[in-house]
Amino acid sequence: MTLRLLTLPLVATLLTACGGSGQPATPAAPATPPTEVAAVKTPPPQYPIELACSGVGGTTTLKVVVGVEGKPTDVTQLTSSGNPQLDEQARTAVQGWQFNAASRNGQKIPATIQVPVSFNPPQPRPDECFAVEERLRRGG
Repeated sequence: MTLRLLTLPLVATLLTACGGSGQPATPAAPATPPTEVAAVKTPPPQYPIELACSGVGGTTTLKVVVGVEGKPTDVTQLTSSGNPQLDEQARTAVQGWQFNAASRNGQKIPATIQVPVSFNPPQPRPDECFAVEERLRRGG
């Protein structure tokens, strides 16, 4: 068996032929990871005191398109709470919410999410309920 020693110019030629330049490779820029929509400012909807005191509650599910500015651009009802007034309060509240927009490759993009908005009657009942019930009893 014969051993051959490669000379330095031959090694450099072989490296160049294989795509190497003899210089350390410059690492590629790291890919920007994608981000999802994140809620920033989500004040709760108004819960009409008459409905809360009457024990009316439920969950409205909304389909929300969040634009690149982080604001809802389209809000559509998917399921009802069972009460049109609560559904409207949910839509109105969500239309004013603020989000961090989703991104791909460092660019903000619109994204669609589902948002459940729940109305749970307060327990124990607030003191205002007695005044509301009295007003309703008297017809006003």
